[in-house]
Amino acid sequence: MKYFSHLNSAVQIINDYDGKHPFHQYLKNFFRAQRKYGSKDRKSISNLCYSYFRIGHLFQQLTLPERITAALFVCTDQPNEFLQQLKPDWESLVVKNIREKIEFINGSEFKAEEIFPWLEHLSPPIQKEEFAISHLLQPDLFIRLRPGKEKTVKSKLKDSGIEYNEISAGTLALKNSVAIDKLINLDEEAVVQDYSSQLTGNYLEEIRNKISNPSPVIWDACSGSGGKSILCYDIFKKLSLDVSDIRPTILHNLQSRFHTAGISNYHSFEADLSIPNSTSNTKKYDLVIADVPCSGSGTWGRTPEQLIYFDEKQIEWYANLQKNILKNLVRNIQPNSFLLYITCSTFKIENEEQVEFANQTLGLNVVRSEIIPGYNKKADTMFAAILTTSPV
Repeated sequence: MKYFSHLNSAVQIINDYDGKHPFHQYLKNFFRAQRKYGSKDRKSISNLCYSYFRIGHLFQQLTLPERITAALFVCTDQPNEFLQQLKPDWESLVVKNIREKIEFINGSEFKAEEIFPWLEHLSPPIQKEEFAISHLLQPDLFIRLRPGKEKTVKSKLKDSGIEYNEISAGTLALKNSVAIDKLINLDEEAVVQDYSSQLTGNYLEEIRNKISNPSPVIWDACSGSGGKSILCYDIFKKLSLDVSDIRPTILHNLQSRFHTAGISNYHSFEADLSIPNSTSNTKKYDLVIADVPCSGSGTWGRTPEQLIYFDEKQIEWYANLQKNILKNLVRNIQPNSFLLYITCSTFKIENEEQVEFANQTLGLNVVRSEIIPGYNKKADTMFAAILTTSPV
């Protein structure tokens, strides 16, 4: 029976996976080596595995096959063929919400720390139980429509029969399974960017309105794949842009992405900003964007294996790294200018405590600082703060 076969395959995958590499890569390599699985088989087995990781540390009293099945039950909000065959009594239950499903399996009151054990580290505004439960549902796919391309993208999606929700002007939410790269011209017409990440554009707009320079000099210091740079380009229109990253391969890929996005006026360079004086860059900027390396705890809905394999010691390691980066960036912010500090972390030591460090130790003044909650929108949760070298 294929359902037992899929369950056994999921057990094998989970037992063999050691957390050293992203699970999506491991799964891709597994299926590449196991050609016997068709597309429906791969989808079913993948769903079982991801459901298992999503429950974190729930249902420890169960065997692995039982945990996987229970995980699918609590992570599924639609009728499921697998459960209908193997657990028809569960499928017929009248339960109102995820919490009731968990308590039915556990036979006891739900505890949020069983999904997310690091609740004491969360930034204070985060609703702990709601945040923990959010990991049980796969986040949506969000795209940001480029200026002037809104009608084109919507028309292409409509013609392809793709449903979407317009979350806000220029922001669309789609099912995560949509192969968006086959439907539109990515980066030219729209950018794949999480909803909370798109909301950092509000902070960029606020800074734009405070900068007197009509063509500001901006440094995206931890550029990554370049999503914030493209957002910055769309908001500021006229700017002098520098981008840097510690990884040369990222900068190479960014070059191709910028070309597609229509960005040609920029300078890129490799930099390890955790090391003092690691670059000869003495340039002064109107705005430095520091989307710093972090635990990524606000994005674990997309990488739920972290709920099992994350090492708590990494929280302090990232916090120290962030302090070093901030210390090295301060010298490049000219008077009466700005630093936009961003993380995709939910931990206060990476968020509010870093802002306090920048204020108390580095002399930067806080304009605005807050969590961007995505856990109630099937999106990532982020943190952003505007800091300035001028009096507030």
